[in-house]
Amino acid sequence: MTDGITKSPTGIDGFDDLTLGGLPTGRPSLVCGSAGCGKTLFASTFLFNGAKIYDEPGVFVTFEERPVDIIANVDSLGFDLQTLIDQSKIHIEHIAIDPSEVAEIGDYDLEALFLRLEFAVDQIGAKRIVLDTIESLFSAFSNPAILRAEIRRLFDWLKQKGLTAVITGERGDGTLTRQGLEEYVSDCVILLDHRVDNQISTRRLRIVKYRGTAHGTNEYPFLIDEDGFSVLPVSSLGLGHKVFEDRISTGVPDLDAMLTGGGFYRGSSILLTGVAGSGKSSLACMMADAACQRGERALYLSFEESEAQTVRNMKSIGTDLDKWLKRGQLRYIAARPTFYSLEMHLAIILREVNKFKPQLVVLDPISAFTDSADIAEVQAMLLRIVDYLKSNGITAVFTHLASVEQAQTDAGLSSIMDGWVLLLNREANGEFNRELYLLKARGISHSNQVREFVMSNSGIHLLEPYLGEDGALTGSARRNAEARARRAETERQAEVTRVQDQVTQRRRRALAQIETLNADIEADEAELRRLVTAEETYQQLSRESAAALARGRGFDLSTGKKKQD
Repeated sequence: MTDGITKSPTGIDGFDDLTLGGLPTGRPSLVCGSAGCGKTLFASTFLFNGAKIYDEPGVFVTFEERPVDIIANVDSLGFDLQTLIDQSKIHIEHIAIDPSEVAEIGDYDLEALFLRLEFAVDQIGAKRIVLDTIESLFSAFSNPAILRAEIRRLFDWLKQKGLTAVITGERGDGTLTRQGLEEYVSDCVILLDHRVDNQISTRRLRIVKYRGTAHGTNEYPFLIDEDGFSVLPVSSLGLGHKVFEDRISTGVPDLDAMLTGGGFYRGSSILLTGVAGSGKSSLACMMADAACQRGERALYLSFEESEAQTVRNMKSIGTDLDKWLKRGQLRYIAARPTFYSLEMHLAIILREVNKFKPQLVVLDPISAFTDSADIAEVQAMLLRIVDYLKSNGITAVFTHLASVEQAQTDAGLSSIMDGWVLLLNREANGEFNRELYLLKARGISHSNQVREFVMSNSGIHLLEPYLGEDGALTGSARRNAEARARRAETERQAEVTRVQDQVTQRRRRALAQIETLNADIEADEAELRRLVTAEETYQQLSRESAAALARGRGFDLSTGKKKQD
């Protein structure tokens, strides 16, 4: 609500956001468009929500359909109009005007109409009123000038009564209405359009005029289905996306290891692109399985494969999705892109997200839309989905089929993705091998290595890069190179072992020779010590013998002279 203008909410999803509050309170609003575009249902929703949600009774004035038909029509939207009628919260006033039964005599006015409307308004204390469709008044009279003057008086009367009014009108040739009513309703004019492109019908809404307040000015798609009338804004007004610090696993430990710290940030938008058969859907299913293993909910929207087919296929790589489906943690919705318009697909997606409250959403593949719709419209739809999911902190996974190796997507989403994984099939040596490239991971230090992507009954594995003489090798070339490397390594190890044994033997022989030489030296040293000892003994005995001989001859050994008697 803005200063200066009081607004009455319509309760129509998306519309009150575009108008920043709803329709101008106490003033008439014109809803115009061609037949079948939804004018009556828009007005009925405005009246029903006013009575049920906002406690504002309303009067529905119909100039064409009978009350019983109106009640039956809005019942298809889930509106129990009869109950509100029984509670005197809504009154249907049927004013049938048959031109064949009207006799024009002189001038005329709509005083009788005013009296009937005033009685109906006062009877239930109405705050809202719907006039559907007002062109029926013109069909009964031949003097449009007088009738226009009376309609101007009718609009003034509605303002004086303080009624928030919705007037529906048929679109004219070159004008918004056949009788130019937009000239009289200067407060708010809404144009509804129903068009068919490529055999697919779409509905658009545009706020042509809204005096005194800001509002969305573009064309916006809207839907009419069992849940009522809803408008889908193109995107959020700002970039108020939720940001998380915690990381979540992709379900593939090797891929988590390529992201420093493990996994992507929660609430990220992750794009999986690749050629046919490269493993995009399998990787997306692994991410959904990982979310369920964390105790979270995952919503899987498939545009190519049925639920049973996906469950069966994932069993081949050791992943059981059926248990999560039975527990209610995984919801799987399959629909062909051509079944509905883009707006209907968008409405289904947003509605299912709002109902199921998942922590992770998978769209597989988004490229399915580019074959049946305009690229700009597809981009707008996907941008709305990305904005909605990021604003609600929901992790989004998008798969996209790439016909050739490319660094962009037809849907033009790569620039707004937080993470981007490219999967390719490489032909080498007569076989295809899968490769994974981690092109982008905002805010996360990540590996720049190309990994071989292998799927088996034990899951998905990313092999460490193997660089051969001609670059990175995969598949049988990798296995052959690894076998050759193992053989060469075995031969080198054998040679090392042989040399080690030879050195050991030489060391042993050398040590044995050293021990022999040490023994010989010790024997020689022992002999030398014996000889020295013998020599010393001989010398000692020689001295003692000489001394004894000298004493026998009477020599004084100390003086060398013969002793005197």
